[in-house]
Amino acid sequence: MGKNSIRENVRTMIEAFIKEALREDVGRGDLYALVEPAVAASSKIIAKSDGVVAGQKYIDVLCKVEGIEVEWLKYDKESFVQGDTIAMFKADSHAMLRCERTILDMLLHASSIATLSRRYVDIIKPYGTKLLDTRKTRPLLRVFEKYATRCGGAVNHRMGLDDSLMIKDTHLKTIENLKNYIAKAREVIPFTAKIEVEAETLWIAKEAMEAKCDIVMCDNMTPAQVEEVVVFRDENYPHILLEASGNISLDTIESYAKTGVDAISSGSLIHQANWIDLSMKMD
Repeated sequence: MGKNSIRENVRTMIEAFIKEALREDVGRGDLYALVEPAVAASSKIIAKSDGVVAGQKYIDVLCKVEGIEVEWLKYDKESFVQGDTIAMFKADSHAMLRCERTILDMLLHASSIATLSRRYVDIIKPYGTKLLDTRKTRPLLRVFEKYATRCGGAVNHRMGLDDSLMIKDTHLKTIENLKNYIAKAREVIPFTAKIEVEAETLWIAKEAMEAKCDIVMCDNMTPAQVEEVVVFRDENYPHILLEASGNISLDTIESYAKTGVDAISSGSLIHQANWIDLSMKMD
């Protein structure tokens, strides 16, 4: 599939998403538009707090579908401060006001996730550690929310169960011999798919490495415990990647980055992102 086909598929997916979002808000029609004819209108989105932009890619599609002109002063992944104008719009008043809430909701939701993600990234960047998101996303919003974490500087973890094989503690309860299971998995999963094993102890981490996994997730370990896993990995299986996860916060993430793990994953990038403050003003 060529680049143009991929772009078209992405645009089709985004267009379906924004049409459904508009349908939810508009319902059978905007009652405001029943009263007076449309007039030429312009507006702008102003930042009332600091943050990182995300949502531009979706709003561009919305504006094209609805016949709204948009000019961005701040783009996806760029930082803004309170008082900045992020985007300016021109359209007839009916289209502008019909789409106002959907535009703001998408920009607020995505930018809030991007803003929190950037805070995490800035802390661990000096250590060369990657920040990963998780599958703890709102149903039917995974692609949108993971796009927002990328705008903040994070790297996407699995998009779904078909992305790579992660053997979690719940899976381990059903597996009698991990080494045999991974050997069988190599015969049936795609060649490019990696196998990751969740480990809550050094003993399980060692077993996973000996079973020839690709990645070990150090789950709910203390930084000191993670350091033990890193030392063992470096001395015996330097090709295996290590990920730390489990209740990692802004207060603790630096201590995990210092252990030498390759990546740190956190669901809080999404589920703990508090909405920043943006406002649309009519000129």
